[in-house]
Amino acid sequence: MLKPARHQGVPGTPRGRSSAVHVAVVGSGPSGVYTAQSLVQQDRVPGVRVDVLDRLPCPYGLVRYGVAPDHEKIKSLQTTLRTILEHERVRFVGGVEIGPGAVAPARLLDCYHAVVYCVGAATDRRLGVPGEDLPGSHSATEFVSWYSAHPDVAVNGSGPPDRFVRDVASAVVIGVGNVAVDVARMLARGVAELSPTDMPHEALGVLAASRVREVHMVGRRGPSQARFTTKELRELGSLPDTEVLVDPEELALDPAYADPSGLPAASRRNVDVLRGWAERPARGLPRRIRLRFFLRPVELTEAAGRVGGVRFERTLPDGHGGVSGAGTYEEIGAQLVLRSVGYRGVPIEGLPFDTSSGTVPHAAGRVLRDGAVSSGEYVAGWIKRGPTGVIGTNRPCAKETALSLLDDAPALALRTVADEPLAALRAAGAEPVEWPGWLAIEQAEARLGRLLGRGGPVKIPDWAGLRAAAAESGERPQPQP
Repeated sequence: MLKPARHQGVPGTPRGRSSAVHVAVVGSGPSGVYTAQSLVQQDRVPGVRVDVLDRLPCPYGLVRYGVAPDHEKIKSLQTTLRTILEHERVRFVGGVEIGPGAVAPARLLDCYHAVVYCVGAATDRRLGVPGEDLPGSHSATEFVSWYSAHPDVAVNGSGPPDRFVRDVASAVVIGVGNVAVDVARMLARGVAELSPTDMPHEALGVLAASRVREVHMVGRRGPSQARFTTKELRELGSLPDTEVLVDPEELALDPAYADPSGLPAASRRNVDVLRGWAERPARGLPRRIRLRFFLRPVELTEAAGRVGGVRFERTLPDGHGGVSGAGTYEEIGAQLVLRSVGYRGVPIEGLPFDTSSGTVPHAAGRVLRDGAVSSGEYVAGWIKRGPTGVIGTNRPCAKETALSLLDDAPALALRTVADEPLAALRAAGAEPVEWPGWLAIEQAEARLGRLLGRGGPVKIPDWAGLRAAAAESGERPQPQP
């Protein structure tokens, strides 16, 4: 069902002055959509309208492009986000980029009474070791974006479609968080489990033909400090034709392993799962996932012009929650290395930025410029607090920012802004894709899934395909004023 026309202004309202506060939320992932929800559901300021802007023509952010395709339960969060975006005072506007060569933050603030930036943490942390840029070395995000059909991959990707796994028998995943678990699991998944998902067809074919037989997931600290959740960890043990191997001597280096009673409940559960695997004899299954601890990478080694392995230094607990080098080394052979050691926010031209934390300076979500509140500018999500927490952590974060904005609303409503922001955005060079365009993309992906016999929608992986599908809605750019 198409959404009814909205945001048409109030009859009798003078041009440039709205009867209600009109807010732009930049980013349509969980933090952005939860911010929109908090803004329209609070009673203190009636009639608030929200445009949720995104650079992509598709909503949902990392729920669409970061959650593994075989995690249907987490991906079902899209249903909740969809309900919010279909609220009568919320409008999704895709295809709007903010930044250099696009819509500047100052121009955006001319269009709306307030702007909330929910742009996440857009880059990966690097290892900072020799050999990191060798062919075959990638960030986990690059791999995730490829199998999740992010359209930037088609533009920025280099090499053949199977560049991640071509001639790869052994892979090293550096990191022990949920993203590391995801990519390790996807490397070991079989085509039967992936075919019903929305994974792009090319990636499905590549992984189906993969010859990866060994995946090493390596952390520099111990099992009690690993960041994965127990549910994600246990999934590794349920993969067909795959065994999980853990070295009991490495586990024993962790003081909390012998007596985990003082650990948080989640960490105790993780230790229990790892203990069970360590005590189980190897079964000789075709694929192996090896969980390694107390190893930190010091160099990616080369073989035949590409990654040939990773040299690690053994670490030991330092008694203060960290680790120190033991001065002994080992190398794990691998033709693919995926780093998953955290994320970092990147500056948005025109906004202040704290390089030490990778966040925008703020006070309860209000953007600070040289220590003073910048009227009408706000942040929520990772760009506000750093890359911490799970999807649900975005709810209280978004609510805090929304309440700050609503407290400021009487003053914000006095600002003169564009009567219809989309006309101004088009004048700035944007090509907005509204809700009917997104629905047309959904329909095109459903047709593609049926055509391929996949049993469900299959994602369109490139910008051209997404734009062509959105155009099927009948949306046409409006004349520029």
